[in-house]
Amino acid sequence: MKYQNAQEMLPEELLHSIQEYVQAGYLYIPARQGKKKQWGECSGYKQMLQDRNEEIMRNFRSGLTVKELAHHHYLSERSIRRIIRSQ
Repeated sequence: MKYQNAQEMLPEELLHSIQEYVQAGYLYIPARQGKKKQWGECSGYKQMLQDRNEEIMRNFRSGLTVKELAHHHYLSERSIRRIIRSQ
């Protein structure tokens, strides 16, 4: 989440109303109900993990061992087994 200047975004009347409560501070405004993004959607990290897990499954099906996959992806063998079970 990046900070945005309220003076550039909000109408002057609304800005003055908010300044009644907050002066020169940071104010967190949560997303509306139903508009909130899922974990990892903004950064792309969720998609990256999904791609990695699919690659692990492809390599496992092509004959690589759990130990080899763990070494290649810098994960524990237990994590590799969990990924394989979940797929």
